[in-house]
Amino acid sequence: MRLIVLPLLYSILLLVGCKDATSKVSNSQEIAKAAMEESADPPENMVYIPGGSFTMGAPESDTQAWPHEHPAHPVTVDPFYIDKTEVTNEQFAAFVEATGYVTVAERAIDWEDLKTQVPPGTPKPHDSVLLPGSLVFRQPSQPVRNLQDYSQWWEWKIGANWRHPKGPDSNLDGLEHHPVVHIALEDAIAYCEWAGHRLPTEAEWEFAARGALTNKRYPWGSEREKLESSTNSWTGEFPMANDKEDGYVTTAPVSTYPPNGYGLYDMAGNVWEWTSDWYNSKYYSWALQQGVVNNPKGAPEHYNPTQPYVKQKVVKGGSFLCSDSYCASYRVSARMATDIDSGQEHLGFRTVKDVE
Repeated sequence: MRLIVLPLLYSILLLVGCKDATSKVSNSQEIAKAAMEESADPPENMVYIPGGSFTMGAPESDTQAWPHEHPAHPVTVDPFYIDKTEVTNEQFAAFVEATGYVTVAERAIDWEDLKTQVPPGTPKPHDSVLLPGSLVFRQPSQPVRNLQDYSQWWEWKIGANWRHPKGPDSNLDGLEHHPVVHIALEDAIAYCEWAGHRLPTEAEWEFAARGALTNKRYPWGSEREKLESSTNSWTGEFPMANDKEDGYVTTAPVSTYPPNGYGLYDMAGNVWEWTSDWYNSKYYSWALQQGVVNNPKGAPEHYNPTQPYVKQKVVKGGSFLCSDSYCASYRVSARMATDIDSGQEHLGFRTVKDVE
């Protein structure tokens, strides 16, 4: 069961019972480029990341940062390979064809399993609700007054999954090179194991997203005016009107926008991406107390005081739904907690591989 739907499910139950221009930046990107050229040939469709040290998290000067992006703390990561793009529908289809894999959003829902993950005493929903599906974005018909109430634009759609991203009447025609979506953590891990890869840690993901830039807000630098030409995000008044200034309302084909300094595409916007780290709201404070953390793998256990019954991992990168008025998660430090069984129209992944 995709647990992000639970707040919506509760509502149902009540009714029926989310080149910098300076020489310094230019030099850092040239160094990164040289390191990649000198490295061993990376696997197909992957990029070599040389590793190094950086400050993870948002600086205090970032007025758009959320509390869980603080405090910033020093981190070092070893070299690794990472996919140039988010995993596409075409790539995921090859995996499914080779293995016969069935995603979480396509499987029957087991109430006995689900009820262990919700508050005790939660009544069982009607069988007509407990059917496979996922969350689909629905543009509200009325003005939204509270942007914290995501039930106003998310709809639990029975029959929505990676093959049918908008619901049972949709398909993947023309979307072969768009990122695969409605992917739960289990689905992403299964793909990684088939490919001989793994999910990135949050630190690896953020280091790669920064593209060899230092203390910049976005993968391309700190220029807000480059946002619409650099990433697939929400342009207009969220969630009522999208003016398509960046070219797309929902997902865009991978590699549509310019890459960052490491040659990686869509490290901001398009779809959120899974990492392997547990979400723990206390982790950044703990990490800062440790000094420089080498190859951090995140918190040893999950903890989110607002959703104590739910196991969540960190996702990074933002999506086509992010705007300055709502989350601004195309910033490299941005992060979000997502239920491990969650499937959503704006959630996908990319993989990494260790350097032997």
